[in-house]
Amino acid sequence: MYMRTLITFIISYLFIFQVQISFADDFVMLKNNKVNVRFGPSFEYPIKYIYMKKNLPIKVIDKKENFRRIIDHKHNSGWIHTSQLRKSSSVIITENQFIFSKPTKFSEPLAIAEKGKLILLKKCKNNWCKIIDESFSGWIFFENFWGELPN
Repeated sequence: MYMRTLITFIISYLFIFQVQISFADDFVMLKNNKVNVRFGPSFEYPIKYIYMKKNLPIKVIDKKENFRRIIDHKHNSGWIHTSQLRKSSSVIITENQFIFSKPTKFSEPLAIAEKGKLILLKKCKNNWCKIIDESFSGWIFFENFWGELPN
């Protein structure tokens, strides 16, 4: 009786531990300009909506085989095939922030990154990230953003 209870406890513990691992929150970004989001984790499910923004950061909230359940900064969710995703190096600004010439708030401000702007990150250290846009490059101190800063 004791052995059966112990085995049941161990199996239950391992099952719960694995479920927690599979629900780990990871940020990724879209690989292409057109990405289908489906109602379920298979190509058999219909398309729920289509993303039309390459490099958009999204959060993985569940995994099933080659599909990831995601949620975006506007709380839209669905399933995307892993071939459409890659490691994240982008964030979305959630409040207006200054872009500086150097990684210090005492350097010259170059521009303002407006709320909702998609930012591609080149390198980061202590929440300061080097960014390069079509028209300029500079540094942002990230306080309010959607995404994950690389180490």
